[in-house]
Amino acid sequence: MIRPATVEDAPAVAAINRLATDKAMPWLPVLHSLEGDTKFFTRVVAEQTFVVAEEGGVIVGFCGVHDGWVEHLYIHPEHQGRGLGSALMAWAKDGARHLQLWVFERNHAAQRFYAKHGFVEAERTDGRGNMEKTPDVRMTWARQGADA
Repeated sequence: MIRPATVEDAPAVAAINRLATDKAMPWLPVLHSLEGDTKFFTRVVAEQTFVVAEEGGVIVGFCGVHDGWVEHLYIHPEHQGRGLGSALMAWAKDGARHLQLWVFERNHAAQRFYAKHGFVEAERTDGRGNMEKTPDVRMTWARQGADA
């Protein structure tokens, strides 16, 4: 089930973010404590269009969209490969004409996932512009028939 997130969901969202990031990108520097991440997601949930995916009443994934950017899309590692990411991506695309996102250059699995959902590479950077100072890729998507 996908439902709108509340600020009470922030601790679970932060924990999933940490678990998924650690598994998929162990090379990525950890910049904040789990407490700091929880404070961050408390603010983000309130400011963005943000949903969580639940299985059996437990949050197992989330997605946040803001001003045409997919800012966050993470699934708990134990729940990956079940279509939750695709369901969250479908939610993000619903009603959108264009979307874009950043993905780290070394995160090949995420790039494949986004490409499968119609995103194409638009730009590569050396990482100087992100907090992690890690090379990244901007990917874009446009609904068929939408102006470029």
